[in-house]
Amino acid sequence: MLIIGIAGGTGSGKTTVARSVIDRLGSSKVTFISQDNYYKDHSHLSMAERGSINYDHPFAFDNELLIEHLKCLKEGKPAQAPVYDFTIHARSTVDSVNLEANNIVILEGLHVLSDENLRALLDIKVFVDTDPDVRILRRVLRDIEERGRTIQSIHHQYLTTVKPMHEAFIEPSKKYADLILPEGGQNAVGIELLTVLTEKYLTGDQKWAEV
Repeated sequence: MLIIGIAGGTGSGKTTVARSVIDRLGSSKVTFISQDNYYKDHSHLSMAERGSINYDHPFAFDNELLIEHLKCLKEGKPAQAPVYDFTIHARSTVDSVNLEANNIVILEGLHVLSDENLRALLDIKVFVDTDPDVRILRRVLRDIEERGRTIQSIHHQYLTTVKPMHEAFIEPSKKYADLILPEGGQNAVGIELLTVLTEKYLTGDQKWAEV
């Protein structure tokens, strides 16, 4: 099994890169995992308490469960990933994502490269590097359209947690990347390179790691 980790700041295009590679390889060959689904569950807290949590800090994620699921997949066993509902800041009690043990696993998320134990399970580490102004504009659109946030709440969260956590944890994690992709999904050459590398692994090319 080849596990590819794709990290980067909010709105950098991590998911677009992952989906582009999956489209080229074929969805039946790849298991896709979003770190966003592994936010710690806060259903026991009030909505006010949930709203005050720093969701951009590495500790906001249940990486122990994520690592457990990755190890299950490496052993050829399926796993059930939780589904996180951003509108209520809690895990869904009715939905989950079935993860199959494919030859290729692509994991994307803010802090995929920030956790040493998580990094140890990754065969290829990718960092999507996109200009801050582009990232924040994408974040604004996403949070309004998909997560029901107000522009005031987005502005407050960006200044108090998103920007500081990016500078403290996400940007420094770039040094662990094997491949840095500027401009994310707009970088056709970078996506093609990652795809070719993965295809070599799928075909059993013993020199895939030398590309």
